[in-house]
Amino acid sequence: MFTDPRLARPLALVHNAMRPPSGLRRILIALLVGMFCHLIFATGVLAMVTAMFFGMSKSVGSVPWPWAIIVNGLLILQFPLVHSWLLTGNGGKLLARMVPGEHGTTLSTTTYAIIASIQLLLLFTLWTPSGTIWWQAEGGTFWLLCGAYAASWMLLAKASFDAGLEVQSGALGWLSMLANRKPVFPDMPTLGLFKFIRHPIYAAFVLTLWTVPTWTPDQLSLALCFTLYCFLAPVLKERRFSRRYGQRFKNYRDDVPYMVPLRNINKSGPVLENQEKGDR
Repeated sequence: MFTDPRLARPLALVHNAMRPPSGLRRILIALLVGMFCHLIFATGVLAMVTAMFFGMSKSVGSVPWPWAIIVNGLLILQFPLVHSWLLTGNGGKLLARMVPGEHGTTLSTTTYAIIASIQLLLLFTLWTPSGTIWWQAEGGTFWLLCGAYAASWMLLAKASFDAGLEVQSGALGWLSMLANRKPVFPDMPTLGLFKFIRHPIYAAFVLTLWTVPTWTPDQLSLALCFTLYCFLAPVLKERRFSRRYGQRFKNYRDDVPYMVPLRNINKSGPVLENQEKGDR
């Protein structure tokens, strides 16, 4: 019924999980891990959306200055460093060992999503605000920026869907465990926004950083650091893709711009193939 693989994959995953093989302990663990994953994911995203909307001027952090500068800096750094390291070979092995027993590897994507969500929650709730507000939009400008901010988040959601919703949300791991099947990762993403740029998730996240209606030294620091990360991190991702897909990725890279859609590309969709390992 659904020929679009972006929909067909998660729907098939849910369909298989709704008829799980026997194994009460496995089923209960998968359900509990899944509920926790999506709860902490939603909480982390909500904290991020809210904190940036107010220019990082509202949070529970209360470290005395100037020590707050160091703590805030560490809160910023911990996300890109850990987030990227867990995608390396050694990081992947650690993810598989974090859940004891035979299902650690199956749950790796879910574990990864949980860790990323906790990282976001720490950053956006423990940040110590400077107390300085440079500029707050008002009137029509406020509503214009609110619309741009919301549109940026919707663009990020669309990019995540195009990349593989089941992987980006962490659902692949626990639903595969529930169905007692090996996780099937999405193919190299080339559909949707990936037709126009190679890294729409990073590009959309950059937009969320710069469309906020409140500007403070805190928001500027966050925006500068994370924008730099969003432009540099895909280089590591492309190295992984080059090793995994070889000439196929090289052809895609030659046709599609890095992060700014400046030239026309072939709009035809790819022929999907299963792969053993996915990418987040």
